[in-house]
Amino acid sequence: MEHLDVLVVGAGISGIDAAYRLQTEHPHRSYAILEARDAIGGTWDLFRFPGIRSDSDMFTLGFPFRPWRSAAAIADGESIRTYLRETAAEFGIDRRIRFGRRVTAAAWSSPDQRWTVEVQVGDGTRERYTCDFLFLGTGYYRYDKGYLPEFPGIDAFQGTVVHPQHWPEDLDCAGERVVVIGSGATAVTLVPALAERGARVTMLQRSPSYVIALPGTDRLVDRLPGWAHRLIRWKNVLVTSAFYQVAQRAPGVAKRMLRAGLERQIPDHGVIDRDFTPRYQPWDQRLCVVPDGDLFRAMRSGRAEVVTDTIATFTAGGIRLASGRELPADVVVTATGLQLQVGGGMRICVDGTEVDPGRTVVYRGCLLSGVPNLAICIGYVNASWTLRADLTARYVCRLLSHMDAHGYRSATPEFDGDVAARPLLALTSGYVRRAADVLPKQGRSAPWVLRQSYPVDLLSTRFGDIGRDMVFTARPVTRSPVAVDAVTPGRG
Repeated sequence: MEHLDVLVVGAGISGIDAAYRLQTEHPHRSYAILEARDAIGGTWDLFRFPGIRSDSDMFTLGFPFRPWRSAAAIADGESIRTYLRETAAEFGIDRRIRFGRRVTAAAWSSPDQRWTVEVQVGDGTRERYTCDFLFLGTGYYRYDKGYLPEFPGIDAFQGTVVHPQHWPEDLDCAGERVVVIGSGATAVTLVPALAERGARVTMLQRSPSYVIALPGTDRLVDRLPGWAHRLIRWKNVLVTSAFYQVAQRAPGVAKRMLRAGLERQIPDHGVIDRDFTPRYQPWDQRLCVVPDGDLFRAMRSGRAEVVTDTIATFTAGGIRLASGRELPADVVVTATGLQLQVGGGMRICVDGTEVDPGRTVVYRGCLLSGVPNLAICIGYVNASWTLRADLTARYVCRLLSHMDAHGYRSATPEFDGDVAARPLLALTSGYVRRAADVLPKQGRSAPWVLRQSYPVDLLSTRFGDIGRDMVFTARPVTRSPVAVDAVTPGRG
């Protein structure tokens, strides 16, 4: 049984960022990264569907300690994978990664003041590790299975059905009639990519999403010296934050701004009213970014169309809609969303009591109530994942320094269970609603609120009271606090 000071789970953006901060700020600590897959990249290695690209600008999705140097603000998946691999290699992080190791369980012992971690190895064997601190950089997507609703009559369809999360390498859609079911970022990405590859594509949506066309490159990159990438990063942070605040405080103004952008792309206002005017408010769900208007260009070329309707049934040759129209299809892509989970689905126990993450409350956006020495990465809904991941890694490093300075062995957030808790993610998207009982909750006041403001969180990470609502243990005890019930009966 190998012991490490810190064990990081996941070799994607969160794990690489955590590793950099650990070896920079705590070089005396031992650490390793356990990665279930056989490659670096996490989400960016998993998703391989045509056109896969970032839905955040790369100057904030990139690491602050290794800025994104290309002018491409919206990058393709392969470029992002290369960037992550090169970052891990440059800082020697890749030598700390142990591939093909899926963490299945983690158990905290208060007498021992450490975690015992159970690992399933790709060759079928098992390993066990112990660590003082556990950092879960697994995100909250379920990697082995995407969300697929029950479609009536789908067994009668004689064509190919594929989910974007498991795109076959040998699937060639050139010359095929393709129906993409969905209206989110994945669908908006797939449609122009498949049309460019020679398919005739229909995006079938039950209801519209907000779509915004943005430049695919940032012209400032070529005009400013290399050190100015930090300025571009902050420019993008502030612009994104400002629009989010407008959407929250004056949704009518945000709607008019978004529609004005659509009117420059789609001359037919009837199409905008029918297919691009959602029923929800801006930023109740994530905006779908269309770099350089590629979706609208595909529509204008006649290679793609958007249909707003519901499915009555699949047929042998396509999909019959509730309106009576039939969409012929050779390939149906079910871009119907993701499934969420915490910690890659691992089992978490504290002193023999299993912890249900859905009944804990998140502390400072990264720790769980009643769970000692464990951090998770939770991204922003209105900005890039890396911004929040980096703050989490920096906060953990600050917490470890505080524990060192005072001789503490463990740190456990203590939540007041009398305070009603709220859903973790402030989105109405289907994948978020389906995971309401899976994800941790958030409270109504700091430090139990998951803010959607990077500037505010940056100040809190650096200067916030690190001992507030925290129980520190300096020596072994017989029992540690157990995870609290975040939602009292009849509340929440």
